[in-house]
Amino acid sequence: MRIRVRVPRRVALAVSALTLLGVTTAPGVAMATDGGSSSASTSPKPTIVLVHGAWADSSSWSSVLERLREDGYPVRAIANPLQGLTSDTAYVSSYLSTIKGPVVLVGHSYGGAVITNSAASDPDVKALVYIAGFIPAKGETVGGLAQMSPDLPLVPTVVPDGTEVSIDPDHFREVFAGDVDKTTAADLAAVQRPANIKAVMDASAQEAFRTIPSWDLITRQDHTITPDAQRFMAERAGAHTEEVDASHAVMISRPGTVTHIIEEAARSTR
Repeated sequence: MRIRVRVPRRVALAVSALTLLGVTTAPGVAMATDGGSSSASTSPKPTIVLVHGAWADSSSWSSVLERLREDGYPVRAIANPLQGLTSDTAYVSSYLSTIKGPVVLVGHSYGGAVITNSAASDPDVKALVYIAGFIPAKGETVGGLAQMSPDLPLVPTVVPDGTEVSIDPDHFREVFAGDVDKTTAADLAAVQRPANIKAVMDASAQEAFRTIPSWDLITRQDHTITPDAQRFMAERAGAHTEEVDASHAVMISRPGTVTHIIEEAARSTR
């Protein structure tokens, strides 16, 4: 049933005039909220770009991606080649160039080194989020920073373009996914993507965190990158930090916590 409401002619004319001036206050259109401007309250949400690290793939972000999408964020999960910091940076940068509007760039583990470099060439990147990630300074290597953590049980494989390493499946859960159930951890170990040793040997060329605000989720039960190593890098980068009792596979075991810090960074861009 349609209900008609008769509006006096003088009121209708006034509303029409306000509409033409762009100052109508129709329901759902805020003029200002909590001291903010209307442009801030109606600006589009930034695109969240997720970059995985070594021994994982884009599917490791699935639960986080689902939550971000439910909250209205456009999301992309890029397949990191894991073939070397220089080439991986160029690869991710090429994808960033296709995304219009503001971007929040998120990197897990080795992916942190990749976003530190690729963000420097894209002015649309408004925030960096490190999830148990490496944050190298210019000239440093991931391998050098990894020396701050215990040696990992890695299995090398000679390939046409050098040597790739993966985590020994028998030890995958204890070093990478200690708070993930045994079956899921076994699946992660079976599908892990090996990384070329160039990933830890290439020197970092950029320090995007010097000019772009950054956030860092530190994992206190991490046996891949120790919490102390993460804290050192986060403090040096001036990152906003949060800590959680979780393993290196925090995006799988604590997707809600990961989503929270990403959205915190995203809100800062609006």
